[in-house]
Formats: sequence, C-alpha cells, structure tokens
Amino acid sequence: MTKRLLQDQKERFESLKTPFYYYDTDLLAETLSAIKSETDKHEGWHLHYAVKACANPKVLRQIQQAGFGADCVSGGEIRTCLENGFPADEIVFAGVGKADWEIELALEAGIQYFNVESIPELEVIAEIASRMNKIANVSFRINPDVGAHTHSHITTGLAENKFGIAKEDMLHVIQVAKSLPSVRFVGLHFHIGSQILQMDDFEALCYRINELQDQLEAAGITEVHNINVGGGLGINYDNPDEAPIPDFKSYFETYAKHLKLRPGQRLHFELGRAVVGQCGSLITRCLYIKQAKEKQFVIVDAGMTELMRPALYGAKHHIQNLSVGQQTTDNGQETLFKYDIVGPICESSDTFARDFTLPETRRGDLLAIRSAGAYGETMASQYNCRELPKAYTTADM
Repeated sequence: MTKRLLQDQKERFESLKTPFYYYDTDLLAETLSAIKSETDKHEGWHLHYAVKACANPKVLRQIQQAGFGADCVSGGEIRTCLENGFPADEIVFAGVGKADWEIELALEAGIQYFNVESIPELEVIAEIASRMNKIANVSFRINPDVGAHTHSHITTGLAENKFGIAKEDMLHVIQVAKSLPSVRFVGLHFHIGSQILQMDDFEALCYRINELQDQLEAAGITEVHNINVGGGLGINYDNPDEAPIPDFKSYFETYAKHLKLRPGQRLHFELGRAVVGQCGSLITRCLYIKQAKEKQFVIVDAGMTELMRPALYGAKHHIQNLSVGQQTTDNGQETLFKYDIVGPICESSDTFARDFTLPETRRGDLLAIRSAGAYGETMASQYNCRELPKAYTTADM
C-alpha cells in the first residue's frame, strides 16, 4: 500500500464510519509471495504465521491459502485458525501460561506440537495427555540469552525475560521429557524479540543454536527433528512507502548462511509483523483542531482503544492526511504545520504523535495511521465503552 493508493480510496472511505482498519490485500499477496520465493529455495523450511499480529478472518484466510501454518499463543487463536481453514497439524501452540482447557483443546484438535516453557508446564501437558490417551509432541523454548536491538518491552531472548527455559537447563528438561510416556520430544524453539532490523541479531542467534546443538550431540541427544527460530523481522514504520515489503532476502539468507542444521532437520519460522504490518492502516477522522498555549492539537476519533502501540511502547507511526494534496507556498515549498495528533480517550498517553508535520488539517479530514496491520486491530479494546473498530479489505472497496 502506498500513499497514492490510499488517497485513491478516499472517496470510498468517506462513506464509512470511522475509525476503521483497512487492509491492502494486494500488498499482502505480494508480501506472501516474496516470503515464499525465498523459503522455497530451501528444502525442509516451514512457515508459521504468528496469529497474535493480526487475527482478522479475511487476512487469516489469505495467509492460510498461501500455504502458511499458524503459531498460536492461546486457545482462542487455535479456534480462530481452525475456523479459518488452517489444518490442525500445521498449528504450533506457544506461550508461557497455557491453561488446562487450552491444552485439552490443542490435544483434541491434534496440533503439530507445543512449545513448552517450563518443567511444570511439561508435567501438566503430560498428565492431561495421559488422561486423554494422547501423545503430546513437545518442543522446548530455550532462552538463548541473546539480546536484540529493539524496544525493551519486546525483547524476549535475554536471561531476565519471562520467556523460555534457561539454556543451562536444556539437557535436563529434555531428559525429563524422555522419561514421560505421554509426551514426545520433537525439537527446540527460540525467539529473541520483535521489530528487529539488524541481521547481526539473527546471526548471533544462529551461533547460539549451533553451540546448543553441539552440546546435545555431545550428550548423545541427536533426535532433534525441528529447529524453530521464531520470527522478529521488523518493518519500516518511518517511511512505509519506501519499503512496503520487508527485506526477506537478507533475513532468510542469514539463517541459510550461519545456522548449521543437521541432516533431516526441519527449520520453522514464525513471522507476524513482517507479514501483515505494512498492509494495514487505521483510518480516522479529524474531530477538532485545538490551539493550546504551546501546542496545536489534531483531535481524531481513533484512540488508544483502536491502536495501543503508541501508548504502550511509545511506538511511532507515519500519519497521512488523505483529504488534502500537496499545498505549496509562493516559492514552491510544501506548506506544513506541526501538530500533536491525539485521540478522545481520557488518558494523557492517548497520543499518536507529537510535533508531527502535516499539511494544514481541518475538521472532517480523513487521516491514515500507517503500518498498523500488526498489533493494531488485534489489540483493540472497549475502554470508555467504545465499539471495537470494523475492518475492510481491498476486496470490500
């Protein structure tokens, strides 16, 4: 989706109640094709879409039809994926706090495997599987103690993070699993964070996985069927038109070059943000222009209830006024104004951007908050008794 294509939809958007999400499914198709063109070069590479990024049914169906499996972190996500065509044996279930009913649901459906994060969780899965006369395939999420150049709230691979099993305990938990008749150890899982743009971080993960595999082989453990490296590839939030499709070539080449897979091992990826981030925009309308003593505010009808990321992480999104073209001064330079762009929610953190430059904006103008396809609609809430936003796709226009 580009600035021009969004403005072309402006007349159609005018008839819709704001705020709402818009997904460019043509761009999504191009993104999925770019991913497949890289991974199809390698035998035994498998793609799972991280459903937490966006669970819109139309988006999910398009991803499933492209041949992706699903990475789920709740029973609700498993149900949603099954309802939208994902085969159960292409679903992986992750997360640090799986409830009993979620484990039962996953076992009954016959998912591919669980990503297990502690011995207590392993023991509960084993007990439930035994009671249900099932065998649970388990992969252990190992905390590799590898840092990532990203926001502290979305780094997940450091020793102090809540995720995963300490790498020093890896051998022990595998031995425990092998002693339990109702579980089958099938692999290792890693994830170091999200919105990562430096390939050095993924390279460091490769080296750590190589070390851990060497340790397992030295201990006589050679049946590690799956290596799951998570996801984490970021997108360009500052200039979405500059890079509407992330650098999948560099990302996948990093693993092809530096990760030493053993013969027959399958490599799994769990991409989320990189798949859907750029195809989604939050469309909102300007309610008021408010001149304060030191600030000029654009008050829009979307808020942190529709897009939580700026309030939660201080995340920045490019914002585009769809209702005006380029305005120029007598000397041909574009006329821009500085605004704080804020929502109607009764929280000071309900701010999308500070000192953001836009053409002169007026009441009624439509604005697009870009790169909102990931962790946007799926994190929406009904705080202040607001309605959840509707969503539309290219095909709906």
